[in-house]
Amino acid sequence: MTEEVKNSPIADFDWDAYENGDTKAEKSREELTRTYDESLNTVKDKEVIEGTIIALNKREAVVNIGYKSDGIIPMNEFRYNPDIKVGDVVEVFIENQEDKKGQLILSHRKARASRSWERVNQAMENDEIIKGFIKCRTKGGMIVDVFGIEAFLPGSQIDVKPIRDYDIFVGKTMEFKVVKINPEFKNVVVSHKALIEAELEQQKKEIIAKLEKGQVLEGTVKNITSYGVFIDLGGVDGLIHITDLSWGRVNHPEEVVQLDQKLNVVILDFDDEKKRIALGLKQLMPHPWDALAETLKVGDKVKGKVVVMTDYGAFVEVAPGVEGLIHVSEMTWSQHLRSAQDFMKVGDEIEAVILTLDREDRKMSLGLKQLKKDPWEDIEVRYPVGSKHTAKVRNFTNFGVFVEIEEGVDGLIHISDLSWTKKVKHPSEFTKLGADIDVVVLEIDKENRRLSLGHKQLEENPWDVFDTIFTVGSVHPGTIIEMLDKGAVVALPYGVEGFATPKHLVKEDGTQAKVDEKLDFKVIEFNKDSKRIILSHSRIFEDANKAERNEARKAKRQAPRREEAPAAALPAVEKTTLGDLGTLQALKEKLANEE
Repeated sequence: MTEEVKNSPIADFDWDAYENGDTKAEKSREELTRTYDESLNTVKDKEVIEGTIIALNKREAVVNIGYKSDGIIPMNEFRYNPDIKVGDVVEVFIENQEDKKGQLILSHRKARASRSWERVNQAMENDEIIKGFIKCRTKGGMIVDVFGIEAFLPGSQIDVKPIRDYDIFVGKTMEFKVVKINPEFKNVVVSHKALIEAELEQQKKEIIAKLEKGQVLEGTVKNITSYGVFIDLGGVDGLIHITDLSWGRVNHPEEVVQLDQKLNVVILDFDDEKKRIALGLKQLMPHPWDALAETLKVGDKVKGKVVVMTDYGAFVEVAPGVEGLIHVSEMTWSQHLRSAQDFMKVGDEIEAVILTLDREDRKMSLGLKQLKKDPWEDIEVRYPVGSKHTAKVRNFTNFGVFVEIEEGVDGLIHISDLSWTKKVKHPSEFTKLGADIDVVVLEIDKENRRLSLGHKQLEENPWDVFDTIFTVGSVHPGTIIEMLDKGAVVALPYGVEGFATPKHLVKEDGTQAKVDEKLDFKVIEFNKDSKRIILSHSRIFEDANKAERNEARKAKRQAPRREEAPAAALPAVEKTTLGDLGTLQALKEKLANEE
């Protein structure tokens, strides 16, 4: 209702009647009410109109829309605009002209929502800056109230700096730009970062234009990753790679710097086009090798901490930023292939000897075994030829057994030196890995750091005795233990073995001897040097038969001749037939062959 309508008098009002108490002289109450109602705005339910805020408190706002009563709107509907004040004109949605209490019911939120999509699209088209209220957090960002619509604010679009605590933004009113609208799903994406990027881009160009390699600047740690640290140089970011943080090894940048820490950095390189700036921190400190004591030399003992392990060795930090390599071959005098992890692990504090020192190339090699005496220095004294020891089996080959008498002292037992009597095809038949075995030193090869060892030499050579037992022609019991293409292996008394060819395995009945069969064998050859005994079973009965025939012939030759009898007294001689002559000839040939 305007001031003019409120203050102007009714032209045909009857004042005389009013003074006399007759107020209905010309106008009835109904007419007066109708006249009053006509002076007010005509409003309808579910309509959006403008109203003026006439009063404010923390809980609610009183809005006049020119109606017979004012409306009340909760203040939380204005939280997107914390600067609202009395006298501001706002849009309101008429929910009900009069409730049970006669109160006008208004809503500012619904008024905004009714035109929200139109306003959001206009804001995006015009690149307009709008205000929004951050309601709460959600996965990946925040929910923002914009014109009554719930818009999404990605975490990456809140600021140009990485956000570590999203909760501090909840409940704040901020300025945004609409960057994306999806009408189909009614999705709106807004950005606060877009407001400041243009300004920052100009700042970056100005800063990069003034950069020079080697320049030292102050910056703030903005973000820490596993590969390096991002530094804010006042509007432009640079990266300190993990290898440029310290002269020593760094497992993670958090060991060196902290978030929001201010520090000086040096510019190593930069790219005008890609806006990349490479920074260094360690370059502002002297190199540890330059501070290494001049008196340090090869042969000195140093203490350090194992920082890196590999299969081929260990890197030991003897001073911050100064490392030496202990190769696995320098960890023990033993020549057996082993991994460096068998001797030490990361974090171990150890002592080592400097083997090489190159200050120019900043390289150092260390040794661990040099802390102990080389076992081969006095090998002739501790392990003289003929001395007996106990060794441990380390490895097998087709030709022998490799053993270790002590760490760094290895030896070989040739397969021929394992046993005097047993035919060993492979050393694994005689012993096993890790087993202890008694040995005697046969020969020392100091240059190649290898001992020739024997096991059978611990006992007397039984072949000296066998020479008198297994004489040629002697007969001994034996058992066939193995059949080969060329003959059979025969086990004889005293643990010795002999060999018989197939023709010497024929039995008297003409059959062939078999495995596990026990028979008598005659020695037909004995070779002490080659430890070979050749046997024959067939020769036993063949020689017996031959002896019998020889005896018969001998007896026949020695018998006296009978006197010749008179012809009349002699019996008639039978006539020799061709068949008798043939039989005799066959017998002669057989005897000749046997002889």
